Amino acid sequence: MKCIEIFDPAMCCSTGVCGAQVDPALPRFAADLDWLKHEGVEVHRFNLAQQPQAFADNPLVAGELNQVNNLPIIVIGGVIVSRGGYPSRQELAAWLGLGLPAAGEAVSGGCKPGGGCC
Repeated sequence: MKCIEIFDPAMCCSTGVCGAQVDPALPRFAADLDWLKHEGVEVHRFNLAQQPQAFADNPLVAGELNQVNNLPIIVIGGVIVSRGGYPSRQELAAWLGLGLPAAGEAVSGGCKPGGGCC
């Protein structure tokens, strides 16, 4: 099974989609992670404020923590593929060898764009 690990900066909750000033990238990224799960990818997400030991236990990530603005760090197959920002669904799909649905095809949850159910 394919696996992705996300090491997020310290946030108020596990996804960062809370509070008065939500980074617009966070809801999009949360939806992309749900899509990955639907595609059979194992997703592990760690928040520095809530799970600091996960950062310390991963030598790749621990070595990056002394750099400014490196979080979030995305790890796939034991390799850091991204740091300092949230990748697009297209990037995630490419890194994990997944195809994206063509325009008009059913997407996660079986809903078609413009079909009125999304």
